[in-house]
Amino acid sequence: MPDPIIVVDYDPTWPERFQFLHRRIAGALGNVAVAIEHVGSTAVPNLAAKPIIDIDVLLANETALPTVIAHLAKLGYVHQGTLGIPDREAFLAPVHDIPHHLYVCPPGSRTFQEHLAFRDYLRAHAQEVNVYGELKRALALQFRDDRPAYVSGKSAFVAEIVSRVMTPPVR
Repeated sequence: MPDPIIVVDYDPTWPERFQFLHRRIAGALGNVAVAIEHVGSTAVPNLAAKPIIDIDVLLANETALPTVIAHLAKLGYVHQGTLGIPDREAFLAPVHDIPHHLYVCPPGSRTFQEHLAFRDYLRAHAQEVNVYGELKRALALQFRDDRPAYVSGKSAFVAEIVSRVMTPPVR
């Protein structure tokens, strides 16, 4: 089944949708989760994005994953494993839910830290938001039905920003 890449203008309801999902996830996980963050492009005001909310959950401890899998399953989430990305576990959202991706990260997760750093950098740099949005729109047109090529096309921009903000300044 084709799953075309569609990038749309920023939707001011995305934060509200995240808050709804946050409340539900927090209620299910309790103190097992120390943070539930809205990450990805929908978390950045005025950034064009695929209309899918990205959520990262940071666990209180590394042994909590089996509990998290069980609690999220009660909400209809399906555990998918790492999907080849270290430091996070992916969960397929319940059918007919608000479109979103849910990732659960262990304490100290570099992936979690990078997602927050990238999001926070873009929130503070409107010019970069415009550049990134235009890049995503162009890639979505060029690679509408080729998700790996779309992701690959964004990777240099993302890596450069993450490298810039995650590397401490030289003194």
